[in-house]
Amino acid sequence: MARPTTPTTTTLPVTGPAVVAHAAGDLRIDELTLASPAPDEAVIEVHYGGICGSDLHYWLHGAAGESILKAPLVLGHEISGTVVRAAADGTGPAAGTAVAVHPATPGPGAARYPADRPNLSPGCTYLGSAARFPHRDGAFSRYVNLPTRMLRTLPEGIGLRTAALIEPAAVAWHAVARAGNVAGKTALVIGSGPIGALAVAVLKRAGASRITAVDMHEKPLDIAKAVGADQVITAGDAEAIAAVEADVVIESSGNHHGLASAIQGATRGGTVVMVGLLPTGPQPVLISLAITRELELKGSFRFNDEIDDVIAALADGSLQIDPVITHEYPVGEALEAFSVARNSAESGKVLLSFGETHPASASA
Repeated sequence: MARPTTPTTTTLPVTGPAVVAHAAGDLRIDELTLASPAPDEAVIEVHYGGICGSDLHYWLHGAAGESILKAPLVLGHEISGTVVRAAADGTGPAAGTAVAVHPATPGPGAARYPADRPNLSPGCTYLGSAARFPHRDGAFSRYVNLPTRMLRTLPEGIGLRTAALIEPAAVAWHAVARAGNVAGKTALVIGSGPIGALAVAVLKRAGASRITAVDMHEKPLDIAKAVGADQVITAGDAEAIAAVEADVVIESSGNHHGLASAIQGATRGGTVVMVGLLPTGPQPVLISLAITRELELKGSFRFNDEIDDVIAALADGSLQIDPVITHEYPVGEALEAFSVARNSAESGKVLLSFGETHPASASA
C-alpha cells in the first residue's frame, strides 16, 4: 500500500470526529473541538486504529478490569498516522513523517519498582485508559496531539495499515521475552486472538522449534497457522493440549480455563507467561500441578522499548503479521466495527480507518 503524503503546512479544522465511550453500551462518534498542542506535542493525522480488548470492555461494561469509566473517554491506543504539524519546541519528527505510537507515560520513579521496567510504575498512564481520573483520552480521532516522545518514525516499507499492529505486536514481543531465550524450544499459545496470533509470529521469528496454537474457533486458528503455527488444537481437546508438553507457554486467552490449559500443556520445569488479563478478584488455578512440575508462572503487562524491536523486525522482513488483520471499517461505522471485533469466532484484528467522510455524530 502506498504511503499517503501530507503537505508540510496543513490548515487544521476546528473540530474532528472521535470514538467516545460514554458508559456501558453507549459508544458514540462525537465531533470534538481540536485543542491547541503543547510545545512538545505534534499534531498527528490518524490513518488507522486497531480495536483492542480494553476498548471493547469500556464499550460493553463501562470498565476494563478495575479501570472504571467516570466520564466520557476517547478510546484507542493502537494507531498509526502522519505528522501534520511538528512540535513547536523542535523535538520529534517533521511534518509529513509517518509514525507509530508508544501510548504509555511512565509514572513517578519514587515507588519500589525496577527502574528498567517503567511499565510497572504505579503512576503509569496509557492512551485511552480510565485507570486514573481525569481519564487519559485515547487516539481514535481524526487528529490528535501527542508528545513527541511517544512517536516512532516508520521506516520505508512499513505501510500505515500494518503499522496499526505495532503496539499489540510489542505486547506480544514483551510476553515472549518474559519467557527468556525460546530458540530451539517448543512453544504453546493458548488463545489465538490478535495478541495470541502475534505471539505466534514473534515466537516464529525468535526460533521456536515447534509452535502449537489453541483456540475455541476455527478462524483464529487459521490466522495462527498463517503467521507460523506448526500445529493447532481446539480448546476443548484437553488430552491433546496436555500431550504438547511445551517448554514455553503463552497464555493469552484471559480466562481461568485457558490458564488451566496452559499449566496442563507445559512440560515439567517449563515456563508459563500470562499475558491474557483475567478478571479482577480470586481465580481458580491448578496451582498444585504448577508446584509439582516446578513451573515458572510469569506475568506480562504491556511493554517497554520492545516497540522499537518490532519496528526493526518489520522493516527487515523477519516478522510477518499482516494476516492478523481481518477487517477494516471507516470510523463512521465504528459501532459495526466494534460488534465484529467482539465476535472472536469471525475476526482477528479489526481496524478503523479515519478518512474524510464521517457522520457528525452517532450512538448506540
